[in-house]
Amino acid sequence: MSDRFPFPIPNGWFQVEWSHELKAGDVKPLKYFGKDLVLFRDEDGAAHLLDAFCPHLGAHLGHGGTVDGKNIVCPFHAWKFNGSGTCSAIPYADKIPKQAKLKAWTIVERNGMIVAWHHGDGAPPQWEVPTFPELGDSDWSDPDHRMWTVGTCNQEMAENAVDTAHFFYLHGTAEMPKSEAKIIDQHTLHVVAQTVMATKHGPVPGQIDVYEYGFGINTTRFTGLVETFLMSSNTPIDENSCDLRFTFVVKKFGNNDITRGIGRAYVKEIARQLEQDIPVWENKRYLPRPVLVAEDGPIGLFRTWAKGQYS
Repeated sequence: MSDRFPFPIPNGWFQVEWSHELKAGDVKPLKYFGKDLVLFRDEDGAAHLLDAFCPHLGAHLGHGGTVDGKNIVCPFHAWKFNGSGTCSAIPYADKIPKQAKLKAWTIVERNGMIVAWHHGDGAPPQWEVPTFPELGDSDWSDPDHRMWTVGTCNQEMAENAVDTAHFFYLHGTAEMPKSEAKIIDQHTLHVVAQTVMATKHGPVPGQIDVYEYGFGINTTRFTGLVETFLMSSNTPIDENSCDLRFTFVVKKFGNNDITRGIGRAYVKEIARQLEQDIPVWENKRYLPRPVLVAEDGPIGLFRTWAKGQYS
């Protein structure tokens, strides 16, 4: 745990890469969950995530490692490891030691993401990653991808969904939205906010519909001016920092130029608001007993649900 946040790294599914960013034969060093990892896609197209350091003499497989068939090859002495983390060959030895293995992480490819399961007690996946129909639907635009590294923890960022007042005072929305939250189950929180969107023709009512799937996957559906869909994933690098990824699509409206224009405008506005949040997140401290007023939104309910995201 860090000095700023009294939380361990949470449990759940977390994005480690976009699928289109990992081609067959690619090897990538990663650092998530406070650990050094290596992500690779074998020649048959399957993605694998392993602990990074070779058990032989400690070389990092993500720096100089190569793919050979279904295996990743250590750059130091060419020991081969398959996707389950088992050493499959040592080119100069007849016998493979039983201890020659790496932790293999459970990963799933869905919604254009490669997501990994993390659990503080090592428990297997306790729920499935939902499929979001807007992604890949011909009625919606091609996805726009964005990424930021933020010096904060998952819970602080997720709490934004229920913090209604900051939308008006920090982001300058036309009105302070009215939010309602409901705990669906241990890993799912549903938040709906009624908003007013300012346009040159006057205010337009709208709605923001948010689902939090643990602290790793979030969907936001905007209706009002036009239907938009945002899938965000917040992956802990360690207890003090996260990689935040956005995948954004717009319901097609008019011709392609109009759709692209609307999409660019929405992405620009959401990125503007996010970048206003970052300096607050990176310099604030979590208060376990905040002084709240009724108009702050369902922060208390959120924090009750948040306790279930940790071991």
